[in-house]
Amino acid sequence: MNGLPIQSVIPGSIADELEIEAGDRLLLINGHKLRDIIDFTYFTSADDELLLVIEKPDGELWELEIEREPGEPLGLIFPPPKPARCSNNCVFCFVHQLPKGLRKPLYVKDEDYRLSFLNGNYVTLANIKPSELRRIIEQRLSPLYISVHATNPELREKLLSRQGIPPILEQLQKLANGRIVMHTQIVLCPGLNDGVELARTVSDLAALHPSVQSLAIVPLGLTGHRRNLPPLTPVSSDYAAAFIRQWEPEARLLKKQLGEPFLFLADEFYIKAGLPFPALKEYGDLHQIENGVGLVPLFMRDAARTLRTARPLGSFMVTVVTGCSSFDLVSEFLNKLAQKTGLTINTVAIENRLFGSSVTVSGLVSGNDIAASLTGKDPGRALLVPEVMIKEGEGVFLDDVSLINLEERLGCHVTTFEPTPGGFYQALKKLC
Repeated sequence: MNGLPIQSVIPGSIADELEIEAGDRLLLINGHKLRDIIDFTYFTSADDELLLVIEKPDGELWELEIEREPGEPLGLIFPPPKPARCSNNCVFCFVHQLPKGLRKPLYVKDEDYRLSFLNGNYVTLANIKPSELRRIIEQRLSPLYISVHATNPELREKLLSRQGIPPILEQLQKLANGRIVMHTQIVLCPGLNDGVELARTVSDLAALHPSVQSLAIVPLGLTGHRRNLPPLTPVSSDYAAAFIRQWEPEARLLKKQLGEPFLFLADEFYIKAGLPFPALKEYGDLHQIENGVGLVPLFMRDAARTLRTARPLGSFMVTVVTGCSSFDLVSEFLNKLAQKTGLTINTVAIENRLFGSSVTVSGLVSGNDIAASLTGKDPGRALLVPEVMIKEGEGVFLDDVSLINLEERLGCHVTTFEPTPGGFYQALKKLC
């Protein structure tokens, strides 16, 4: 019995009172073996009377009987599950296009239904076993986030560069029959899964609504490091404009037929095309917000609210960095905010030398590129960096440049902010 290693115990919790400690191992809950944190959550939520079997570091076994208030947490913290590796070789895979010298975890491709449930990671289900599919249904691991790309089996195998994978529609139907909610995506590759094939995929997924609750179409991302990879056509501004004109009406029609928003086009299409975004209400409950769908309309709403409440803050200067794709939107807001606050706010779009100029999103801006753009320039009282550029909890950029290192190289104070209009305004207030 391997069980789950206990990483830490919350002070004052039930586990702390029972003298469970970091380094112990939880083997059984009410006789059930534990494969991962999902099993722990499932079996502890089923009953408020629990029998735990704990293994101490010296091999001693403790049996602990627990009676708790309904839903009271035990106070045990476990390390995250080690993700299952992806066996696909998708023709558009972003990991295959990464330059050398980044943090090692960035080169790891995960394909784990558990992380889809826990963190909202997208999975293809290409490597899932029948027993795992049954587990998803039995333990109600819902919602799941699923990369479909195409429902045509032959085309899907071509996109994933993998033969003999289970037909995705059969898998989705089993999950739907098990009352699992699914959010799906299509990475659009011009000339491969657009046109008639895209219409087929959208129709097939819409037929599974409401179990398939949403579908996002996002354009493929191409870096300047596609070596020995299949040639792909990027989404141009003209393509994006034509695509919006074709699929916006289809999205409205599906909303009318299904009774709620279902089909969403990624913000990047509208940015590339230079066309106005749908109203925020057209994005429903923003299920696909982490997929770059609805971020700009949400930003615009938050910007308007922030500008209504902004007050004078002084007369100092600051500099903020952003990706090239969001520069126009961000600078328009910051120019208005400067007028309201009395500050001088310089907005700098950072050209992406690390991945190539075709990569324009803020989340992929590196520390070295910021340093190259701002060396020799006066950023004012502080350089403000959106948190989306930083590895959470580690204070480093994609290229392992730390905030401290950036401060030393630029000779200025560097601070981060929540990447929203309100978050930026709060960061300015802290500098006063």
